[in-house]
Order: sequence, then C-alpha cells, then structure tokens
Amino acid sequence: MARPLRVEYPGAYYHVIHRGNAGENIFISNRDHEKFLENLEKAVERYEIKIHTYCLMTNHYHLLVETPQANLSRAIKWINVSYAAYFNRKRHRRGHLFQGRFKSLLVDADEYLKHLSRYIHLNPLRAKMVEALSAYAWSSYPAFIDKAKVPVWLERDWLLGLFGNNRKAAAKNYRDFVEKVDVDSLEDPGRDLAGGFILGGVEFVNWVKESFLSKRSAQKEVPQLKALKPRLTPEKIVTAVCKAFGCDEDHVLQKGRKKNTARDVAIYLARELTGVSGVDLGNYFGNISGAGITVRYNHMAGKIAENRRLKGRVKHIRRQIINN
Repeated sequence: MARPLRVEYPGAYYHVIHRGNAGENIFISNRDHEKFLENLEKAVERYEIKIHTYCLMTNHYHLLVETPQANLSRAIKWINVSYAAYFNRKRHRRGHLFQGRFKSLLVDADEYLKHLSRYIHLNPLRAKMVEALSAYAWSSYPAFIDKAKVPVWLERDWLLGLFGNNRKAAAKNYRDFVEKVDVDSLEDPGRDLAGGFILGGVEFVNWVKESFLSKRSAQKEVPQLKALKPRLTPEKIVTAVCKAFGCDEDHVLQKGRKKNTARDVAIYLARELTGVSGVDLGNYFGNISGAGITVRYNHMAGKIAENRRLKGRVKHIRRQIINN
C-alpha cells in the first residue's frame, strides 16, 4: 500500500489525528492523559513546534500543530514512541499501541484554523462524554476560556487574537463561537479536502501544488499526488509556452529545429503536468518515440537545475498554466 503523502515546510500548520491500534483505547487512566501532555510539553521544547489546540479522547487524539522548522514527522513520531513505551511498560504489554501512521491534514491557517479548533474542542460533547465542555479536563478548551490553568507550552495568542485584542473579551467571544453553535448540524471543516490531505482555498492549494508537488512528478504511486496534479492537456501546455516565448504552435510541435528551447520547455512541462504517456506525447510532438520524450525531459531537467534564469522562466509558465 502506498504511504500517505506528507508536505512539510517551515511555518506549516497541521491537524494531526492518531488512533489506537484496532480502535483500542490509548488513554485509560488520568495518569495516561497527564503523561501524554507531558510529552507534548517536551516536544514543544525539543522540536520547537507550537500546539494551538489539543483534545485527548479515549481511543484517539487531535492536535493543531504549527512547525516553524518543518519537522512534523520527527516531532509526532517522538511523541508517539515515547508515550507508547510508557503505556506498554505500565501495563506489561507488547505490540503496537497506535494504528499505522498518524494522519496529518495540511491547513490554511488563516481560513480554517479557528473552525478546526472549534470542531476539535467539541469532540467530547459530540461523543456525549460531558454535558459541559468546560468540564472536560483533557482538551485545551478550558484553558482557552480561562476555566483552567494555561499550560506554558500551549499557544493561545494566535487563535484568541482572532476574537479580540482584549484577552478577557477574546476568551468570552471564543466561548460563544464554540458553544453557541448547533453541534448536531455543524459540519467537519475537513470535509472538503484537496487530494485527501490539504484543507484550504484555491490559492493555497495551488501554492502547495506549485511549491512542493510539482517536484514529485515521479511519485506516481502516491494516490494523493495523482488527485492533486492538475488535469491538463498537451494543447494547453503548448498554448502557454507559445505565449511565453512569442512563437506559433508549429515552432513548438515540429521536430528538426536545433536549440529550440520553447519546444524543449513544452515537452518538459507536458511530461511533468499532464499525466499523458510518453508514447502519446511523442506522437503529439511530431512522431518521436516515448524514449525520446524521456531524453528531452531529463535534458531539460538538467538545464533548469543549472540555469537560474531558465528555471525562473519555467516556474512562471508553470504558474500560469496551473492557475488558469
């Protein structure tokens, strides 16, 4: 089975979810919850991550995490391994505590973080574990509304800043935002994921595609990548390249011209962005072989890596293709 795709970069925000193996409980006693929170505190110090929201349920947990150093996988792995070692040692058990790899959704914080925070904090109420959210000790919600001591490692300022400049008023406004919503009709903000792992608007999704996913064109086994890669045609690629180079389509499509940079760029981008087979691209670009397409693609990849001006030009053309 293909491994889930992760995109990590400095300053990224994630909704992290991890469940117990086979749905088993990962928190049984109060001490279990306390130990996990201690691990969060140590991870904040060790990896310099920021925890914006947390909620520990019985068989899973939720975190809203910011990674100034692009190290989400390292940080969460350390948290999970450390906690699992404690849990297994305490109960004289062996084997996996958590189910597979943790799930992480890349989040456009400006648009979705406050809605995700509310949805996460409402988990105990939806599960009918408490009648009042402020009574649930194992989430960050009581700290957000000034009903519990604020852990020194919990990052509240960013979220509360969206609800007012005065701390007391912001806490009240956040409480209204969370508690006055109809829980039964509230939809999961993560329902409209792009590629199964990006939560954000069109501009954010396109930025992620252009900045990170275009470099992974060879990873065809990753289902999320295939879902995100733009469904483009060779015709659209050629049109964009012709516009950028100020030439006509024949100049790009007909083989035989030497030092035809426009043609090479079109072949490179068509191979990278369309998903069309090498054989079919070869037929489109003047009846050359699929191997010939691969040779031109690799040649251009080398030139782009060496030539900053050409790299910038191709990047600009790619942006125009993806955003139009």
